[in-house]
Amino acid sequence: MSKVAVITDSNSGITQKQAEELGIRVIPMPFFINGEVFYEDINLSQEEFYKKLEEGADISTSQPSIGDILDLWDKTLKEYDEIVHIPMSSGLSGSCETAMMLANDYEGKVFVVDNQRISVTQRMSVLDAIDMADEGMSGKEIKEYLEDTKMQSSIYITLDTLKYLKKGGRITPAAAALGTFLKLKPVLQIQGEKLDAYAKARTLKQAKTIMTEAIMDDFVTRFNDTKEAESMNIAVAYSGTADECEIFKDELQKLFPEHDIMMDPLSLSVSCHIGPGAVAVACAKKRK
Repeated sequence: MSKVAVITDSNSGITQKQAEELGIRVIPMPFFINGEVFYEDINLSQEEFYKKLEEGADISTSQPSIGDILDLWDKTLKEYDEIVHIPMSSGLSGSCETAMMLANDYEGKVFVVDNQRISVTQRMSVLDAIDMADEGMSGKEIKEYLEDTKMQSSIYITLDTLKYLKKGGRITPAAAALGTFLKLKPVLQIQGEKLDAYAKARTLKQAKTIMTEAIMDDFVTRFNDTKEAESMNIAVAYSGTADECEIFKDELQKLFPEHDIMMDPLSLSVSCHIGPGAVAVACAKKRK
C-alpha cells in the first residue's frame, strides 16, 4: 500500500498551524502589495491584509513559484510514495495548469487534482483526501474521486461594498455608483470556474435568505439529495471581521440542527476582489 501525502495551497483557508495538525503541507500563496511580495500566513496575516486593502494599497495575486513547488514535492517524496496536490480552481488561477505540467516529470508519483474549488469548498476536498489516504486509497484513486465530484459544491457570497468589484473591473463605475446609491447588496456565486452574479438584495437579511434558499435548492436540484446531515457539508465564511458571520452561522444552525457547520475566513485571493464585510455560505456533498 502506497503512503500518500496531501498538499494544498493557502487558498483552501488551511493555516500552516492547522496543516501541521492535519499532517499535510500547505503552499502559501504570494501577494504583491505595492510591488512587494508577501506570503499568506507566513509574513501576511489576515489583519495585515485587510489593513493594507482598506488603505488603498495596490494588491495583486500570483502563482507560487515553480521552484517552491518542486522543492516541496522533492522533500515530501523522501517520506511518501505519492502526492495528491490540490490547488485552487483552474478557472480562477493558472497554478493548477502549471502544477499539472510539472507533475509530468514525476513518473506517476504526483497527482494534481483539478478540483474546481476554492476557500471552504477546497478545504472540504482536502479533508476528504486526507480520509481517503488514511483508508489506503492510492493517489490515482483520490484524484479520480475528487475530479468526479468537483461540481458537487457551491459558494454564495453577499458583499458589504461594491468598491472592490469596481476596482477590479468586474463591474462598471456607473453600475457601482447606482448600486451604492440604491444600497444594493449583490449575491455572488462560485460554482466551478467563475465568480458570477447570482442575485441582488436590498438588505443583509434579504441576502442571507437568498443564500440559504440557494443552498437548499442546490441540495435537491443539483445534488439530488436532501438537507440531512449525513448527506451534505455546510460552512460559512467571511472577509474581515467575523461578527455578522457568527450571527449567520447561528441562524443556519437552527435551520440545520444536525449539521456541524464550519466557519472560516474567506480565502484572501477571493477577498482581494470583494473587500471586507462579506458573508458567505457554502455547501458540498459528503463523501459516502
